[in-house]
Amino acid sequence: MVARQFGAPVRDASAAAAGAARAEAANTRGMGYSADAAHRPLAAITADDLAAACAGAEVAAALHSAVQRALDTHGADGPAAVWGELSRSVLRPSVPFAVHRMLYYGCYAGFPSTTPPAWIPDPEEAVLTNVGRVLEARGREFLGEAYKDPISSFSDFHKFSNENPEAYWKMVFEEMGITFSVEPSCILRENDAYPGGEWLPGAVLNAAANCLSAKPGRNSDSAAIVWRDEGKDSEPLNFVTLEELRKKVCLVANALDSLNLAKGSAIAIDMPMNVNAVVIYLAIVLAGYVVVSIADSFAAPAISLRLKISEAKAIFTQDYILRDNKELPLYSRVVEANAPMAIVIPVRMSTPIKGLRADDLSWEDFLGRVDHTKADNYIAIEQPSNAFTNILFSSGTTGEPKAIPWTHLTPLKAAADGWCHMDIRRGDVVAWPTNLGWMMGPWLVYASLLNGASMALYNGSPNSSGFAKFVQDAKVTMLGLVPSIGRTWKSTDCTAGVDWSIIRCFSSSGEASSVDDYLWLMGRACYKPVIEYCGGTEIGGGFVTGSLLQPQALSAFSTPAMGCNLFILDNNGNPLPQDSADTGELALDPTFLGSSTTLLNADHHEVYFSGMPEWNGKVLRRHGDEFERTAEGYYRAHGRADDTMNLGGIKVSSIEIERICNRVNDDILETAAIGVPPLGGGPDQLTVAVVFKGQSSQSEDLNQLKLAFNTALKKLNPLFKVSSVVVVPSLPRTASNKVMRRVLRKEFTQQPKHSKI
Repeated sequence: MVARQFGAPVRDASAAAAGAARAEAANTRGMGYSADAAHRPLAAITADDLAAACAGAEVAAALHSAVQRALDTHGADGPAAVWGELSRSVLRPSVPFAVHRMLYYGCYAGFPSTTPPAWIPDPEEAVLTNVGRVLEARGREFLGEAYKDPISSFSDFHKFSNENPEAYWKMVFEEMGITFSVEPSCILRENDAYPGGEWLPGAVLNAAANCLSAKPGRNSDSAAIVWRDEGKDSEPLNFVTLEELRKKVCLVANALDSLNLAKGSAIAIDMPMNVNAVVIYLAIVLAGYVVVSIADSFAAPAISLRLKISEAKAIFTQDYILRDNKELPLYSRVVEANAPMAIVIPVRMSTPIKGLRADDLSWEDFLGRVDHTKADNYIAIEQPSNAFTNILFSSGTTGEPKAIPWTHLTPLKAAADGWCHMDIRRGDVVAWPTNLGWMMGPWLVYASLLNGASMALYNGSPNSSGFAKFVQDAKVTMLGLVPSIGRTWKSTDCTAGVDWSIIRCFSSSGEASSVDDYLWLMGRACYKPVIEYCGGTEIGGGFVTGSLLQPQALSAFSTPAMGCNLFILDNNGNPLPQDSADTGELALDPTFLGSSTTLLNADHHEVYFSGMPEWNGKVLRRHGDEFERTAEGYYRAHGRADDTMNLGGIKVSSIEIERICNRVNDDILETAAIGVPPLGGGPDQLTVAVVFKGQSSQSEDLNQLKLAFNTALKKLNPLFKVSSVVVVPSLPRTASNKVMRRVLRKEFTQQPKHSKI
């Protein structure tokens, strides 16, 4: 993918027409760029048009003059150059978004591509990035005479990362300052027990200990965490230095040993992502135990299932969660889940916890078990690189969540993605509203601390002006989010008046994003890029993403992740040529660092490799998403190819939803749960197709049925919500009687004519 291709003018009417047709098709799918007739070409936009959008003749006149100057100066270089000038110099956050949108679509009206760039790297800034700095110093060593500059040679460097893993990963570990108590015998070697090979054989290390050591250019007084409580937006920020974090982690690690649990025991965390949660997480890993990640939004049955699968021996939790000054019970859910011994932290530290079970401990009593004269130090339990550190959960199509172990290798993958793709540098401040129950929680811990950056944690809702101000005050340089959060920011305008100009990039994961939402988001930080990031819990990071060394298009991925090879399968399940433009199920080269090699409650080979095609003598790894590769070399996700849905960033099996819905009403014969992409783009919305037992039930009040479904689903997860209910005469099935949910998804995406609410 070459940057200059985006600046080329439209050469003839047929090319423009073809581009418009592709754009319209992309928009119909809820993805990508839209260039309908309502978007005038930039040269045709008048001062009156701008005045109508920004309600001010004087401002409109100034904007119109700036547009004309950009056209005069950069028009010959193509629309990307014009847009680059407007986004850098003209479109400040104070300019109404309607103007941003008008000028963006105006620049690319008639553009022969569904993926026009919203951001293009600057050569002077490119050499300051992590990868740019390394390539400037060692580009010829790695790439030989083919090396030109960080931008031109990025694709070659990606190829190098796959073909020369020994050199690439040694360089990354050196850059991140990773230390081993026993060095690996090599980076990668063939081993029949591991489909993609064995990584770092013989290595011994502790991922948490690496987080707590000062990186070059940082010291023990450097901030490891910056945080603030909701409702205290005008108060000074709170900081935890690296030394303070180390002492807190050592105290908890010593207290854990006082519980007399066997090393390797599973210990759960079910609480919001705050300083205490991070300390507990690192302490469990430092002391040689295994974290069990449970999201604080889960209801008691979901908590109980995860505790049972992991065989957890203890659990850390809070008495309640404080949001908008409301107390949402948490400990009571843990008790209802019949959890093992709980260590309970009071949200208000001055308030003692009442009503603990006999074997449970208050936070104060737990820490009080330690001799505080020896509490500040702890000798890390160094372990083989493949030892378990964390059990996370991702739904499979069996209805039971897959229990996925992370090892000491997985943090290296997470941090390496942050180093290369989000350009997390030493001294940076990284914020990503998330939870330790989902992979982005541990990812945030490792991607920030292993790269010598600070974590920014806000104890409250991210959908607020308080969070927006926290991002400003904490001087966040990399802000991650799920698209639904960005959509809320846009609709509530809660970022108005804050200065996000210090942000160097955004990153987005968890669900499909919308072009307009992320055009708005980029504009809040004076047009910094959004690095889309798609991967999985079983990968420990991403397999497809973006880079600050490549042009970035909205709601699209510009590159496979470093060290990863992607394949799109044809209708017969065979890999297509990697440079072809097509759509199909995605498969992965199994040779990439940090990916899972086992599951606690399922056959790993059956889930990821059974029935998959070979490439270069290796069986490809199944992922389950349907992907498109565009003619320009970008990738777009089109949802799950199997029967797993992504609802608000939470992967869940259709079967889990259907089991609950089938029991709501005696007149229901069966249901099918489908994630349907909205027409305007964004995350899937839950649609439930219902087959009634008798014709007389067709008149069932669908509003009441939807309400009943939503009430019942709260027991699975309070965040799940049915958007629509559709009555169908029967469910489409294969010859072997399996429900073909993909057929329903396609039909419902095309606006079904069935009874619907």
